[in-house]
Amino acid sequence: MNNPTRPRVIVGITGASGIIYGIRMLEILRRLDVETHLVMSDAAEVTLAHESDLKVAQVRALADVYHRHGDLAAAPSSGSFRTLGMVIAPCSVRTLSEIAAGTGANLITRAADVTLKERRRLVLMVRETPLHLGHIRAMAAVTEMGAIVAPPVPAFYTRPQTLDDIVDHAVGRTLDLFGLDAGVVKRWGGDG
Repeated sequence: MNNPTRPRVIVGITGASGIIYGIRMLEILRRLDVETHLVMSDAAEVTLAHESDLKVAQVRALADVYHRHGDLAAAPSSGSFRTLGMVIAPCSVRTLSEIAAGTGANLITRAADVTLKERRRLVLMVRETPLHLGHIRAMAAVTEMGAIVAPPVPAFYTRPQTLDDIVDHAVGRTLDLFGLDAGVVKRWGGDG
């Protein structure tokens, strides 16, 4: 841990449905030997109980470092904490809206704000449907600020056979945005 040559990514997990995306993100980043700093919202812990058999401690153990959601003095709240960036998987509309407003009231939104101000990659796997105009405006605002809104939309050209195939593809495409090849994406065209 804290090896200056090892890439580092902050992973935020919010209470939106789709907690499997954050869990799988941590698993794949571990396999890629990327140092992960996890922040889970209180709502994410509730969602975990509804969508998975894993316990909070098991998800925390997938990360190299776990930071409490309310700890605004944690390392990811500072621009001097060097990372490749941050991914929020899944990203609730509440979190999206707080990032768009620049509130930084908890560690997820503060770390996202720092990621943007430092001009690092911020990817939001927004999980909501249907969308109203306020959601769309918040997506536009974070995009104008430099974030990438990447809803985990299934790619059916890959002919997924399992839920894991769908999740892996979405997580792999998200990691592509950080220049990390997870080896789980069925690519269109000549490279596989």
